[in-house]
Parts: sequence; C-alpha cells; structure tokens
Amino acid sequence: MSRVPGWLGRVGAGISKVGERLDERRAEAERDRDGDLPHSHAPARPAPSAGQAKESEPASDGAPQDQVPPPPAYAPAIAPRPEPVVAVPWGLRVAAEAGWRLLVLAGALWVLMKVISSVQLVVFAFVAALLITALLQPTVARLRRHGVPRGLATALTAILGFVIMGLVGWFVVWQVQENIDTLSDQVQDGIDELRKWLLNSPFHVTEDQINDIAKQLRDAIGANTNAITTAGLEGVTVIVEAMTGILLTMFSTLFLLYDGRRIWDWTLKLVPAQARPGIAGAGPRAWRTLTAYVRGTVIVALIDAIFIGLGIYFLGVPMAVPLAVFIFLFAFIPLVGAVVSGALAVVVALVTQGVFTAVMVLAVVLAVQQIEGHILQPFILGRAVRVHPLAVVLAVATGSMVSGIGGAVVAVPLVAVTNTVVGYLRSWSQEAALRQSPVPHGATAVSVAPVDPSTDD
Repeated sequence: MSRVPGWLGRVGAGISKVGERLDERRAEAERDRDGDLPHSHAPARPAPSAGQAKESEPASDGAPQDQVPPPPAYAPAIAPRPEPVVAVPWGLRVAAEAGWRLLVLAGALWVLMKVISSVQLVVFAFVAALLITALLQPTVARLRRHGVPRGLATALTAILGFVIMGLVGWFVVWQVQENIDTLSDQVQDGIDELRKWLLNSPFHVTEDQINDIAKQLRDAIGANTNAITTAGLEGVTVIVEAMTGILLTMFSTLFLLYDGRRIWDWTLKLVPAQARPGIAGAGPRAWRTLTAYVRGTVIVALIDAIFIGLGIYFLGVPMAVPLAVFIFLFAFIPLVGAVVSGALAVVVALVTQGVFTAVMVLAVVLAVQQIEGHILQPFILGRAVRVHPLAVVLAVATGSMVSGIGGAVVAVPLVAVTNTVVGYLRSWSQEAALRQSPVPHGATAVSVAPVDPSTDD
C-alpha cells in the first residue's frame, strides 16, 4: 500500500494545528483589546463561546470588571445633584455677569481719570483746540471752496480767530483797569447805603452787630494772610501754566485745521478692524454735533451778552461792557454760567445803584434767559444737540467736581457727542445684523414682506 495518503494526513493534521493556534492567538488579541489579561501573561486557551463571553472574570479584589451592578429594586431613588451653574438663580447670574463687567469698566475709567489728571494741562489744551477748530473749520472750508490753498486758508482763519479772541481779552482787562477806581468808590457808597438800610429795616439789626460782622471779616482776612500770600506767589506758576496751555492750544488748532482729515485717518488705524466701519461712520457725525454745539453756543452767548449788556448800560450800571463780556464767556457753561453771570450783574447793580436798579437788572437778565431757553436754543441748536436738562445739570456738576471750570465747560459737549456716537453705533449694529441675517424665502418671505394697511381687505 502506498505512503502518499499517510503523508497527506500528517500535512492536514499540521495545518489543523496551525489553524487552532492562529484562532487562539486571535482570541488572545481580542481579549487584550477588550481589557482582559495582558498578552504577555495570558495563557493560551481556546476562544470562549457566545455564552461564556458575557461572563467576565472576577478581578483580583473579587468585583466584576465590566460595570457596577445596579441597585436592588427596593432601594430609594436618589435624584442626581445639579451642576452649580444650574443651581444659581438666573437673576443672580445676570447680576454677577453685569457686576464684574461694571467693575472692569469702573477700573478702566478710574485709570483713565488718573492719566488725564496727571496730564491735565495737555488734555485741556487739546480739548480747547477741538472747540476752537469746530468754530473755525467752516471758514477754512469756505475759503477752500473759493480756490484758496489749504495752507493759506488755515493761516488766515487761525490768525483772524486768535486776533479777535486776543482783542476781546485785552478789551476786558482795559475796561476793568479804567473803571476800577470808580467802581471801588461806588461799591463803598453802596455798602454805606446797605448799612443804613439795615439799621432802618424791620430786621432790627443794630450797629454793634454790623460792627461785629465787619470785625469778623477783618480777622478772617488777617488769619488767612499767609494763604493769600502763598496764592500770590503761586500766581507766577499759574501764569506760566496758562501761557503754556495757550501755546499748546494754538499749535493744536493750527494742525487740526490744516491736517485734521489725515489725523482722523491715522486714528482709525488704531481701532480694531471689526469696529472700524462703525467708528468711521460715527466720527463725522460726532464732529457735526460738536460743530453745531460750538457755533450755536457762540451765537446764543453773543445774543445774551448784547441784550443784557444794553439793559444794564441803559440802567446806568458801571462797567456794562466788561459785564457783557463776562456774560458771553459764562454762557459756555450751560445753566450754571447764566445764573452766575446774571447774579454778578445784579450784585454790581445793587452795590452801585441801589435796590431798584438791581431789581430791574434782575428782570432784564431773567427775560433774556427765558427767551434764550425757549426760543434761541431750540431754534439755533435744533435737533443736532438735544440733551435732557437733567443730563446737562448732572454733567456740569460732575465736570466741575472733577476738573473745575474747565470740566464744566467740556462736560456738555462731551455728553452731546457721546449721545450722537452711541445712537449711531446702535443703529449701525442693527443694520449690520439685518444684512448678515439669511434672506427670507417662501412662506417666510410672504409673512415678513411689508404690506400697506390701506390695501388690506
């Protein structure tokens, strides 16, 4: 009998053993991949059946490796604890979010105010240059439209503007120096008449009480002699700072008149790219608001000064022209400036011409201010600068508390410009959101389409 079938049988048996070993190694690899015993320590064993695969081997501590067994049916149900964010009330979360943002803004504002206070002279000089530029820039634009070169138009406008302002200041000083002696005599006569009136008044004021008041005033002046002397010595520093501020204002005004457009374009480069279109649109509108405010305030102040000055001149009050100039300057402080300048005119009339003239001056001041508040400001300023009176009062009070008279002058135009910028940015953001929203179509387009109510059945 031939040996070929026996040889074939041994080959087949060897192939079968090799197949079994491959199956065993495949099963070990699958167990290693599923988290069973490591391959290096796993004994070679045949692959488990389908029923055995569901039973996991116990770990070294006796617990199953697949999962924790479920609780028994009789165990009480325990609700899971919510996340801390969900447990906090919604109103409290909103308040906290708004609170820390307000703290960040307050900190940034505090740092900004500290920086401004450290360079207060430079800031006020630049702000004054902005106000003067807003007043003079329309003249430069008009000259440019008539073919005058930009440099020559800027030079002519700046020189004319500074000469007029210098002449006004010189005229005020000259009038005060010319009338100071006469005013002193009239004030002394007014004080004597006031003393006689107090003695004969129904208030039962005695001469001893008047003398005591005068003595207290002399003692107060004598006690504060050192402070007055120190203030006089510090006056040199004040004069130097004032001259420095005037020079900075003049140079800033020249550059703003000549190269204001390029300065604005350079400023826009400092703004983030995403916010640049909105700021670029808000800037010209803010400048128009500032220009309208300055020009309107100058016109209103000039009308107040002319009419009140004529009134006190015809009533015989001395220094009528300097008082009119003071009324013009104080008109740049809304509400408060008119009250202070009017009170100054009434006091001068009282101590120089008597009670009747003071009452007449008060009537003139009140009449002109009523015409200003109800006719001039709404007609001249219009809707370009519309700020609520409460906002004006709060802005002037805050500005005066922070930076004195300069802060009171700057406060209202700053509020007006801020109001314009915020309103434009709000409208611009709404329009941008509408442009980026998907275009409605189908039934949605029909529902949002504008419909004329008159055509509706």
